[in-house]
Amino acid sequence: MKVAFIGLGNVGSKLAGTLIRNNITTFVSDLDKSAAKKLIKMGGKWTDNPYDATIQADVIITCLPSPKVSAHVAQGPKGILEAATKGKIWIEMSTTQSSEVIRLGDKFLEKGMLSADCPVSGGCHRANTGNIAIFAGCDRPIFERIKPILCVLGKKVLHTGPLGSASTLKVMTNFLATTHLVACCEALVAMKAANVDLNTTYEAIKISSGNSFVHETESQVILNGSRDINFTLDLVLKDIALFQEIASQNKIDLEISPLLNEIIKNAIDKLGPRANSPSIISLLEQQTGMKILAPGFPSEIQDDEPESLGYEVTTVKE
Repeated sequence: MKVAFIGLGNVGSKLAGTLIRNNITTFVSDLDKSAAKKLIKMGGKWTDNPYDATIQADVIITCLPSPKVSAHVAQGPKGILEAATKGKIWIEMSTTQSSEVIRLGDKFLEKGMLSADCPVSGGCHRANTGNIAIFAGCDRPIFERIKPILCVLGKKVLHTGPLGSASTLKVMTNFLATTHLVACCEALVAMKAANVDLNTTYEAIKISSGNSFVHETESQVILNGSRDINFTLDLVLKDIALFQEIASQNKIDLEISPLLNEIIKNAIDKLGPRANSPSIISLLEQQTGMKILAPGFPSEIQDDEPESLGYEVTTVKE
C-alpha cells in the first residue's frame, strides 16, 4: 500500500518519518520543500502538490494546521479532489471540525473515494516513535482497510464510530489537556509562593490523584525553563474554540471552557500566537516576580518507550 503524506509540520513530519522508517512507500508534500529534506534522505518521495501526491498513492493522509487549510488542500487547485478516484482513501489526521470532515468526505465519496478522520494524541515525542494514540472515525470496513497503517503510525488505535466522531473526541481531549496545563501552572506558582521545593512538588503531583499526562510532560519543560513542547498558542486556541463550538451548538452553558478561551486569548495578546503553550507560565512569573524553575528536568521531552506495532483498543461493553 502506497501512502501520500501532506503536511509536514511538527507532528506531520514525525508521522511521515514513522511510515518511511517502517518501509512503507511514502510520497510527501508540503508548501515548504525544506520541511521534507530529512524525510527525502530517509527514502520519502517528494511530490510538488497534493494532486501529484494523490495520483501516486492508495491512501492520502493530511496533517494540517486548520480546517481552512485542509479545505484548500482538498478542494483547491492541484488539490486532492482533482485526483480522487474510486478505491483511494483519505485520512484526515488534522485536528478539525467534525462537520468539515463530513463535508469533505461527501465530496470525495462522489468520486468513489473513502474517508476517515484519524487525529492523534500524545505529543510530538510519541509521534516520533510510533507510540502516539490514534482515534479513527469511519465505517468499520474502512477501518479494517486502514488499520495496518494506523498500527504502524501509533501504539493505541481506537475506532470511535462514524466519520467525524474522532474529530469530536479529539477537540474534547485537547480541551482537557489545556485545562490541565493551566492548572499545573497555577499549582506550581502557588507552591513556589508557599516555599515548597518545586522538585518535590513535581513528584508529589506525579504520584498523586492530581497527576496527568500534561504534568508528566509540560511541567518538566516548564521547570527546565525551555518551555519547548512544539505546540503553539494559536493551535491551542483553535482547538479549545472548536470544543466550545460543540458545547454552544448543543446549547450547553459551560463555565471552564469560556474562561479557558479567555486565558489563552490573553496569553496570545501578551506572548504572541507562535509562543509554545507552556510559556503561559511566564505570565504568572511576571505577575508574581517569581521564577518557576527547578534543576534536573529536560529541555525537551523524549519518548523512552520502545517502538512496537500498535493495536486496536476496544471499548467496554455490557
